[in-house]
Amino acid sequence: MTNPAERLVDLLDLERIEVNIFRGLSPDESLQRVFGGQVAGQALVAAGRTTDGDRPVHSLHAYFLRPGRPGVPIVYQVERVRDGRSFTTRRVTAVQQGRTIFNLTASFHKPEEGAFEHQLPPAREVPDPESLPTIAEEIKGHLGALPDALERMARRQPFDIRYVDRLRWTPEEVESAEPRSAVWMRAVSPLGDDPLVHTCALTYASDMTLLDAVRLPIEPLWGPRGFDMASLDHAMWFHRPFRADEWFLYDQESPIATGGRGLARGRIYDIEGRLLVSVVQEGLFRKLEG
Repeated sequence: MTNPAERLVDLLDLERIEVNIFRGLSPDESLQRVFGGQVAGQALVAAGRTTDGDRPVHSLHAYFLRPGRPGVPIVYQVERVRDGRSFTTRRVTAVQQGRTIFNLTASFHKPEEGAFEHQLPPAREVPDPESLPTIAEEIKGHLGALPDALERMARRQPFDIRYVDRLRWTPEEVESAEPRSAVWMRAVSPLGDDPLVHTCALTYASDMTLLDAVRLPIEPLWGPRGFDMASLDHAMWFHRPFRADEWFLYDQESPIATGGRGLARGRIYDIEGRLLVSVVQEGLFRKLEG
């Protein structure tokens, strides 16, 4: 039986059915909709497979148009927008059962030496990831045992996720929470040496916890939910090479939530504090009835 990281690599290994058309699997899981990070990661694989491979992706901009249906394959149609001397641009449309569910534009840049370099340091000091409990350990510590549904989810999880700040469990704790969150993450086992796989795996992971920052002042992250949420759009800028199977810090904040939408932005650092990726996402939040 393959482990969760190997299953993620398999999930990102699309079937080529035409020169610019690919088909991706969509696991039949007990979810209302296909996980957005999966669609974004697969779409980026499709875009990358139509380049010559010598230009890493430097940015992507995506819109989630309709919820995908679990268990139904997704077809990715790639438009070769531009092949320039330094930049390559691809536009990808994800189609499921004849309906467009997702659009992505990705830009690839030929590596070059910059005239200068700078970055702001991480906003705060954080504990070493190995010193922090896993999500499963935190839940077990609070509840005394891991519920069956969460146990099954933990076994399928391709990333080890460790919250820098302890989880809040009560409305009283939530009331004092700022719209900020930070997690250490890495794939649970090696992902191989293909840089595109690492980029697409991190794209998958980037959608896992980013909207936590919007929810933190509203309700506990774990337990019954009072709000339904869905990703609306997603943008990423890739600054440096990285491996998604090595620890990276995902520092997240929400500058505003209004009109049923919440904006979240994240900065991804390696363990040495180098900024690897910048992320921005907007999500839709609606109060559940009952």
